[in-house]
Amino acid sequence: MPGRGALSLVRREGCWLGEFTAMASPCQVLSKADRAAARRQLEAAAAEAWRIEAKFSRYRDGNVVARINAADGGPVAVDDETAGLLDFAAELYRLSGGRFDITSGVLREVWTFDGSDRLPAPSDVRRVLTRVGWNKVRWERPLLTLAPGMQIDLGGIGKEYAVDRAAALAAAISQAPCLVNFGGDLAAVGEIAEHAPWRVGIEALDAAGEACRRIDLARGGLATSGDSRRFLLKNGIRYGHVLDPRTGWPVTGAPRSVTVAADTCSEAGMLATFALLMGGDAEIFLSRQSVRYWALR
Repeated sequence: MPGRGALSLVRREGCWLGEFTAMASPCQVLSKADRAAARRQLEAAAAEAWRIEAKFSRYRDGNVVARINAADGGPVAVDDETAGLLDFAAELYRLSGGRFDITSGVLREVWTFDGSDRLPAPSDVRRVLTRVGWNKVRWERPLLTLAPGMQIDLGGIGKEYAVDRAAALAAAISQAPCLVNFGGDLAAVGEIAEHAPWRVGIEALDAAGEACRRIDLARGGLATSGDSRRFLLKNGIRYGHVLDPRTGWPVTGAPRSVTVAADTCSEAGMLATFALLMGGDAEIFLSRQSVRYWALR
């Protein structure tokens, strides 16, 4: 996999495989277009992924998220693209009953999921939890106002958004089948033969790079949420990294991994994350959504 800013394009198994790195993930664009079009698709997808990462990553200084998080209670005016993501986040908060909350990132101040047995003190969780809650935010487009000490983190929707944006750009370049894959979150576009879908692997638990199941994806999006590598273990109890922002504590009873196929990568990611946040009711929730899904425990 080439480094950040580098692009690789090779011919492999009847299609062009383009690779780059973005959002701390290996990224691929597989295209059945001709080489020139495949190159343009790769360049467009990489440029869009890098743009979105630079604009919305909480790890970058000087971007819109950094400005919002440093406002210390003051209002911040945002552009239309950012406003669209905030509207989406507000809708996810409503649909999930408060389980999906882009203000919950501050909980990482007390939680470090490094495989150890170091649980935070309940008092520390309660202290940080006072700065969590989209219901405490004032959002009147285009002005966003957080209470002092609150932050937002768009990581829960940013990569899926980038996949859909990159896939749309690739489709505008060529109608040939194309698959965009950003770290396992996917979107397939183009006119694909009825019996020639993309074959996609679902990664096995605790076996990086190994697929436990292979599925066909002709079009639409696929996204996976899970906690197979980020957890704590104390007294035989496993605490996964998926936190309930209403309590500040890990969700219990959820599958280790959930993969969902839907019309877009953003929709698939939303449903996969919602399922994990439902804990032991994940499969019941997914069975009511009229989508294909795979849950691993």
